[in-house]
Amino acid sequence: MTDLMTETRKTQSQMDTRAHGLRVLVVNDDGIHSPGIALMERFARRLSEDVWVVAPEFENSGAGHSLSLADPIRVRQLDEQKFALRGTPTDCVVLACRHLMKDRRPDLVLSGVNRGANLAEDVTYSGTIAGAMEGTLLDIPSLCMSQVFRDRDDVKWHTAERFGFELLSRLVEVGWPRHVFININFPPLEPDEVRGVRVTRQGRRQESSIQVHDRVDARGFPYFWLSLSHEENI
Repeated sequence: MTDLMTETRKTQSQMDTRAHGLRVLVVNDDGIHSPGIALMERFARRLSEDVWVVAPEFENSGAGHSLSLADPIRVRQLDEQKFALRGTPTDCVVLACRHLMKDRRPDLVLSGVNRGANLAEDVTYSGTIAGAMEGTLLDIPSLCMSQVFRDRDDVKWHTAERFGFELLSRLVEVGWPRHVFININFPPLEPDEVRGVRVTRQGRRQESSIQVHDRVDARGFPYFWLSLSHEENI
């Protein structure tokens, strides 16, 4: 318990930088123009005036903790502190910390808000998780957020909006252990239906939820789509 408290204080002190301004890096895997990253950026700007956004140019869902080692990483600057990368979420964190923000690394990495759940075995595939994981490996306090949905056309972003900043600000205030990242999932409910916050362990699915769908293109050549079907956790 003493070691845990000591590590928590160390992480909290890393983020307790308001005297010279908290520097925040926002990343995601859904792409630079996704509604979720816009939401996370709003959270970050309520927390700090020094916010950097570095995210994939296009969706990178399922990229996991992958690096672009065989392809060049192209960077497009959208604003003074906002960049789109032709790369993975891990590339985004590495390039931000090692190059774009090399004058001063971020004090906090925020990944998300993801469109969809990051639960159970999802965490091994998720680029959202990878963003927070890479930040943690670089010894930067990191957390990720995801908005679970049942209907792809009815993602309840307003639920994450209602509770996300409150959770974020509280976590930054109290800190958490070094070498640990926080994974937050908002339920697919209306805000008034949410009953509270639960800290829990990572679950397991009864079996792999990846489905293979075979198709034939317009020229008669076969191709395949992979999809995830979310079953009840155990």
